[in-house]
Amino acid sequence: MTRRSRIVSTVALAIALAGCAKEGDLVFEQGVGITAVLSSCPAVGIPDHTGEVTLFRNAGERTADNIDVVAAITNLRHACDETGERVYTNATFDVLARRTDVRGARTVQLPYFSSVLRGGSAVVTKRVGTVTLTFADGEERASASAQAGAFVDRAEATLPADVRERITRKRRAGDPDAALDPLADPQVRAAIQRATFELLIGFQLTQDQLAYNATR
Repeated sequence: MTRRSRIVSTVALAIALAGCAKEGDLVFEQGVGITAVLSSCPAVGIPDHTGEVTLFRNAGERTADNIDVVAAITNLRHACDETGERVYTNATFDVLARRTDVRGARTVQLPYFSSVLRGGSAVVTKRVGTVTLTFADGEERASASAQAGAFVDRAEATLPADVRERITRKRRAGDPDAALDPLADPQVRAAIQRATFELLIGFQLTQDQLAYNATR
């Protein structure tokens, strides 16, 4: 996953993991030959404009010749354990940084967040950690690794039985609802949204830093 990964919308998430079904997942068909999966594991990604951070030597001067350190999150990976009633996801990632002044050894600490979202907007939990980058004397670049974890209640990430039945029920030609897409039903869409969780990771930015990333 790239550092600029765009998190899919909560409704689209229900069909974002095509072809990855395993025991315990909900699998259904939409249209002809399209298979979709809704897992109890949260999707993992980096929200737009939070995968990079730029530090300036002099506050308020956001020019190229005033840049001090630039860092980016990359190599985001995750593993999910669905064996218990609480689903646990662990994510690891690397931070790559570059500085403009290579004189002397230097340590830079950058805060990052890990947040669990439900339904695309409701923040369930948020934690802030710190990744430490160490530049050797004369070195322009440094790297470090970090991780984040999150628990999600399996019951909350599981669709109600009646909704699962409406999605997975085989439809035959001539049935009154044979041509109807179950995902077009507002109640089904709302249930999918409630059961959709995301683990989002990014730099803990100030408003000015976020605005700089969004406009440059």
